[in-house]
Amino acid sequence: MAEKSYSDEKFWDKLMKYGKKIGEQTVYSSLLLFYTAKNPAVPKSTKMIIIGALSYLVLPVDLIPDFVPVVGLADDASVIAAAVYKVVSHIDDGVKEQAKNRTKKLFGL
Repeated sequence: MAEKSYSDEKFWDKLMKYGKKIGEQTVYSSLLLFYTAKNPAVPKSTKMIIIGALSYLVLPVDLIPDFVPVVGLADDASVIAAAVYKVVSHIDDGVKEQAKNRTKKLFGL
């Protein structure tokens, strides 16, 4: 289900639409997951955790709808943070640099 719900296009659409609302840290964490999943050396089981978290982020239906002020995006941020915690051993310096640079670009820093 998660693999069918997720797409790179949906991911980038969500970041562009809600990036400033979900905050720089959640965007950075989402990008850490995104770039880690692209690494062919990362095990499939780890990629499934990442795809699940990013799918939750992009799905229009989740526990608390995104349009609910403040808390609507908090559940998304929590899922992303939990996924980063689970896969942190697979996040290398190159991924961190890519995520940092893209976050800066998205936030105009």
